[in-house]
Amino acid sequence: MSEIKNKKRSPWINWTLFIVTMAVVFFLGLLVSSIAERRSEAMFAYKPKVKLNAFEPRNEVWGKNYPWQYESYLKTKETDFNTPYGGSAMRDVLAESPELVVMWAGYAFSKEYNQGRGHAHAIDDITNNLRTGGPKAPDQGLPSTCWTCKSPDVPRMMNQMGIKEFYGTTWAALGDQHANSIGCADCHNPETMDLTITRPALIEALALMGKDVSKATHQEMRSLVCAQCHVEYYFDKKRPDAEGSNYLTFPWTNGFTPEEMLKYYDDLGFKDWTHALSKTPMLKAQHPDYEVYTTGIHAERGVTCADCHMPYVSEGGLKYSNHHVTSPLKYISQACQTCHRESEATLVKNVIDRQKKVAEIRHDAEKLLTRAHVEAKLAWDNGATEAEMKDILYEIRAGQWYWDYVAASHGGSFHSPVESARVMGKAIHHAQNARISLARLLAAKGISGEVAYPDISTKEKAQEYIGLPMEKLRQEKLEFLKEIVPVWKQKSAEREAKYDIVLNK
Repeated sequence: MSEIKNKKRSPWINWTLFIVTMAVVFFLGLLVSSIAERRSEAMFAYKPKVKLNAFEPRNEVWGKNYPWQYESYLKTKETDFNTPYGGSAMRDVLAESPELVVMWAGYAFSKEYNQGRGHAHAIDDITNNLRTGGPKAPDQGLPSTCWTCKSPDVPRMMNQMGIKEFYGTTWAALGDQHANSIGCADCHNPETMDLTITRPALIEALALMGKDVSKATHQEMRSLVCAQCHVEYYFDKKRPDAEGSNYLTFPWTNGFTPEEMLKYYDDLGFKDWTHALSKTPMLKAQHPDYEVYTTGIHAERGVTCADCHMPYVSEGGLKYSNHHVTSPLKYISQACQTCHRESEATLVKNVIDRQKKVAEIRHDAEKLLTRAHVEAKLAWDNGATEAEMKDILYEIRAGQWYWDYVAASHGGSFHSPVESARVMGKAIHHAQNARISLARLLAAKGISGEVAYPDISTKEKAQEYIGLPMEKLRQEKLEFLKEIVPVWKQKSAEREAKYDIVLNK
């Protein structure tokens, strides 16, 4: 008994247990305090400071209520991220591929075509681009429809003017009304912050396909808000209820594929322009990003545009969507590695490899189509008739449409590399058909052997070949930027100075 009583716990063990217990209590207290602090941060962060009006176009006003999202949006001003086939820096695409100048002869894209910068540059980029010209009067220049995807001022103006009236005037006539670049009001309901569709063309196109946008899920909306603009479209001047206006329309009645859209245009007898060399009734694909995306593996697995281009981020107790809309390669850990376990280097290689392979056959198609246009001009110059050229011109039209469907799609060769390669293969097929027929026709006209092709090794040489007066165009743009644009900006500033900002109590 005496031995049992003498086996007392050593004092140092008691002190150790006491210290450990106190440490655990201390750190638990820190954890509870941190959780409470993060909850408090979240409650404070999403307490609106100002009341947003129904058509508030100013991104900085929205930013007062949602500072984290707005600060990330401001990063779309950055132009320092480059990838081999994209990024945020402005690149001169015509300088990289001078064949495009000839392929677009007679169309404004032959003057200037650049890799787009971030959303924050939308107004500056459309204003500075040679394609929009140098209108000196409100009744000159391009249609006002060209503003549709550039500014949150568009919903305000459509509400104020009416949709068909908005489409029925000129770009220059509404220049002083569009001061804010793509932003908050383009995609969000100002009262609920729910994602919303603000451009009627998407609603109308889906309705014709039997789809109701109002029934879309939140996950579907994370792509549909992008599909308001990142799509193929054309200006319908013959719409029964808006004849004469350049009514923005998506050619989706038959479906999303390039074959279905080509049939849509063929059935209408529609053309964007007549090619200056080959006299082909041409189509210009815009940027069918959404259509191409729907054919890819990410869309099949339910991944949306925002999942990759606007991934969620966490700061303290806040979780929000990063509004620095850019290439996912900028934020691989957030955009890609939430699903993919490969290293960043491997993921980048996977993307670039797919893009490179499609780019290789794209360049082949460009060379073939350029030669087809030159050879068609030679045929016309040597007495070819419309009957002899009809089928040839359709092959050129179809070939360049399929090429452009892929070339104009932002990131399409990654979004859907198999579909992009398939469609580019069709472009080559039609271009070759045109050239074979042209070779036979030229032989019948007494012209055999290799056709002499112009030196279009640079953008400047190509523009000179198709007869573009580049110095005159640049001078007109310079005068426009010096004389007209400052007036637009002054009027915009005066108008917005009258807008009330109502603080929430």
